[in-house]
Amino acid sequence: MVILTLKVAVCAVTVLLLASAVALVAGRVRLHGRINLVFFILTMTTVLGFELLIRLQPDLMSYIKNSPVLWQRLKIHLCFSVPTTLLMPVMLFTGLRRYRKVHLFLAGVFALLWLETFITGVFFLPHTEPLPPE
Repeated sequence: MVILTLKVAVCAVTVLLLASAVALVAGRVRLHGRINLVFFILTMTTVLGFELLIRLQPDLMSYIKNSPVLWQRLKIHLCFSVPTTLLMPVMLFTGLRRYRKVHLFLAGVFALLWLETFITGVFFLPHTEPLPPE
């Protein structure tokens, strides 16, 4: 159930991210910034909440750790999601400070990382625990 909740959250903030891009293309830079601030707050709250949850209940993800295939998929997903998470505060900072060139470069990197985070998180990770073999 936790993975399914995370998948829904990722889809929801991806819609925000796309809305932010639309606002930017439409020339509404201030709206772009406000949407990105909401995106940042929601995403970081989700990441920190999930991290706290798995620290308090380490066996919550045991079905993934016990499956070599799922464990590999999680590691691949983390190769994209961890850099994306680390890049988010830098993106926010460069946007708020209007460091345009740096922000635009990082936006390209972020977009690629987010796309892979989305694909690996939504499509490669199971959202339910597999049934035990009979």
